[in-house]
Amino acid sequence: MDQGVTSSALGAVGATGLSPVHLFLHASFVVQLVMIGLVLCSVLVWAIIIEKILLLHRIKKEANAFEDRFWSGGSLDELYDREGARPVHPLAAVFGAAMGEWRRSSRITGIDILRGGTQERIDRAIGITIGRESDRLSRFVVLLATIGPVAPFVGLFGTVWGIMHAFASIAAMHNTNLSVVAPGISEALFATAIGLITAIPAYIAYNLISRALDNFSDRMEAFGTEFAAILSRQSEERHTEKG
Repeated sequence: MDQGVTSSALGAVGATGLSPVHLFLHASFVVQLVMIGLVLCSVLVWAIIIEKILLLHRIKKEANAFEDRFWSGGSLDELYDREGARPVHPLAAVFGAAMGEWRRSSRITGIDILRGGTQERIDRAIGITIGRESDRLSRFVVLLATIGPVAPFVGLFGTVWGIMHAFASIAAMHNTNLSVVAPGISEALFATAIGLITAIPAYIAYNLISRALDNFSDRMEAFGTEFAAILSRQSEERHTEKG
């Protein structure tokens, strides 16, 4: 008899369906709000992920091409006029900041540009530019770090609320049959599932994207250090010639 009741109950549950649309439509209003919020967060997470993947691919490609032109032995002044004056990617911005500061200092006559703080100003310009470009590249990444840990708890809140609502319905109907209990609990648990579906990609993407952005920041710093050394040598050569 128990087996027959259980089979009948399960058949009733199966008849109602466990599709996402059905679970959403039959959930309580609060749980529906939680689900909608989590779905919107999931859309935002994937939008950020796609945008950052495309951005990282583009800036790496542009950086490779720029470094090839930089180390090709061409004129730095021509490269600055062509790309450094109005940079369109981070590495060119670092180059432009350093080269622009060096040009301004080299116009000063009668001053030892080595002892006049030129190197310090170049280093400061490079550092500020790297910080600004890193902040620009990492924009919205903090949302991944926020959504990742929070989404499961939001989904859990929806689940707890849904289960409370289901038990209230059970008490009102004075029926503990599985066909009465299961649909409400399924709808409530669906909120937790959405929370996990939202959180897992956000958490993984945050770690991977943050590592990629850190690596690119290190690349900008390495380029800035090398370029500052080149400008320092040119300054010494000019000083020697004037001497």
